[in-house]
Amino acid sequence: MQKQIEQTTIELIQGDITKAEVDAVVNAANEKLIGGGGVDGAIRRAGGDAVTKACDVIRAQQGGCPTGKAVITTGGNLPAQYIIHTVGPVWHGGNSGEAALLASCYRESLQLAVENDVKSIAFPSISTGVYGYPTEKAATEALQTIRDLVVSGVTVPTNIQFVLFDDATYSCYADSLTNL
Repeated sequence: MQKQIEQTTIELIQGDITKAEVDAVVNAANEKLIGGGGVDGAIRRAGGDAVTKACDVIRAQQGGCPTGKAVITTGGNLPAQYIIHTVGPVWHGGNSGEAALLASCYRESLQLAVENDVKSIAFPSISTGVYGYPTEKAATEALQTIRDLVVSGVTVPTNIQFVLFDDATYSCYADSLTNL
């Protein structure tokens, strides 16, 4: 499923983000930039040692990556040239600034993408795994943030994919994209 907004195509794909043939994939990382489970674990395993070493350098320089921010590394062994690591918020019921932090993940990731001449990017569903963010709310926040950036004239990659692992997550994003 896809939707064209101005010069940007937003596309939903059900599959494995580590196989996405894009310029950059986004990793749902943790603040310490050390390997975790879920998307982070899959991306790090597929990316290999070069990704771990690049994250070690960032950790040594700045201590990690705060929630709502993003950093960029090599893609290592992935088809993508880059990995943009962003730290999504842990869900605490929705009254602790979670929506603003999640929106910041997308804005920061897209800004890094543009700074590195990325034309195509693949996002997972950030914060909806162990961080507990409700998928319906996360999908709406993600897609609305990107739409708002595009229509406001902010430069973003021309191809933005959401590579979603399972049927339920894909369905939530499809509903949100339809209603966008």
